[in-house]
Formats: sequence, C-alpha cells, structure tokens
Amino acid sequence: MALEAYLGLHPNEQFNLDRKHCELPDYEKVIEDDHHQICLSIPRDQMNLYSDPARKIAMKFNKGTTTLSFVYKGGVVVCADSRATGGQYISTQECKKIIIINNFLLGTMAGGAADCMYWQRVLSKECRLFELRNKQRISVAAASKILANILYSYKGMGLSLGVMICGWDKVRGPQIFYVDNEGNRQPGKLFSVGSGSTYAYGVLDSYYKHDMTDDEAYDLGRRAIFHAQHRDAASGGIVRVFTIKESGWKRISEQDMMQLYDEPYHQERPGVDEK
Repeated sequence: MALEAYLGLHPNEQFNLDRKHCELPDYEKVIEDDHHQICLSIPRDQMNLYSDPARKIAMKFNKGTTTLSFVYKGGVVVCADSRATGGQYISTQECKKIIIINNFLLGTMAGGAADCMYWQRVLSKECRLFELRNKQRISVAAASKILANILYSYKGMGLSLGVMICGWDKVRGPQIFYVDNEGNRQPGKLFSVGSGSTYAYGVLDSYYKHDMTDDEAYDLGRRAIFHAQHRDAASGGIVRVFTIKESGWKRISEQDMMQLYDEPYHQERPGVDEK
C-alpha cells in the first residue's frame, strides 16, 4: 500500500509459513528497523521463525534476590539489595534492582536481569506514549495491566520476571501491583519477591503498621532487606531505599550491607513494647 511504502513499512511475507518454507530474518536489519523496535511482541504462533523447535535444550539457571515494597500512610516504600548471581557465581554487587519507569512509577527486578530491564523499559515507553496521547499521567493499575498483557503473550516462552510496579495515583493514591512472567497481576499493600523474600516477610509481618512515620517505614524496609541477606546467600551488596509520594519518587538511602552490621538491627526490636 502507498501508506506502508511512505512510512517505510514492509509486509511480513513469511507470516503463517512453517520453518521449512521460510528463512530466518537478517537480525542486523531487524535491529535497525524502527518498525520492529516499536512492536511489543511477536505473535506466539510465529515464534518458530526465531527459534528452532527441534532443539529442546533445558536451560536452567539459578537466581537470587530480595526486593520488597509496602504502602503506608505517607506513600510507598521500595527497597532492594544489589547482588546479581548466576548459580554460585556472584557477577556484581552493584546491580540496580529498582528501575525508574517515570517520575511517579518505579519497578523492581526479580528473575532474569535482562528480561526485567528490557520489559520495564518497554513499559516506560508505553507510559510515555499514553501521556502524549491522552494528555494525562497513566495510572499504576493501567501501567501494570499493560505489562501483564505483554508478558501473557509470551507465556511459556521462557521469560523470567517477578516484578512489582509501584506508584502514586491521582485518584487512588499509593498503589502496588505484582506482575510475573505468566501474565499474573495482583494488587496489594505489601509484597516481597525473590529468594530472600521469606526472611523479609518475617520482619515485615512482625513490624508493619500502616500508620508508621516516614523514618519508621524507611527503617523497616532497610531492616527487612538486611535480615534477608543475612540468611540468603544470593542477596547482598547495597540496600537501596526509595519512596514514592504525591510529588513523585525520591531516593532515600544507599547503604552497604557491612555498614548495617554496625547498627544494632540484630539486637533491637523496634515497635514492640517491653513488658
């Protein structure tokens, strides 16, 4: 069509052809083509064009992290460690697991680092396009739904994500949604994701209160990550604490785990009255 030619778009002549009747695309041209860059997902029926179904290689890689977020009266607190691992190998101690989507939305990373980074960057682009089209900020619920729909189209394709989309709504205020690689989407007030989440939940369930002050909320998130990394070998590095309020997100602190050992976290029990 004339419009397709004017825009530089070309029809996919290999659509609905099986592998023996088609050729794999030139990946360098695909990467340089703006049309392919804005496509959110390849239809599931056409995934065989990009992979060889005859090679059933079971790829298993161990992952580990601790991320958490919770809602309190002052907004949302988001915390994460910074250790990235591949099995028993620690690849870095400075991985940024809290991903900035826009000024009012943050995402967390748990699962495959590449999958989390890529798809949340795609979500950031979609949120910006929504703002340009509708002249208003996207809601947390809508942003999480976009990501869940994208990941559902890849269900069973080997993606590895367990992320929390956290933000502040003009209408509903602070909100958190958990989204995973199966397309599941769950709202909540308190989440922890990763191999150290069971230890973090122990601290959060013991001391969480909705009417906490800002300092108490930041300290609770920091304390939960600290205790999780103490028991979970795949968590560690730096404890990063962010908050999201009506004015947007803000970075509160970045502390090395070793510095927190000097604080009496393993001795005190804040928020519990002595009898």
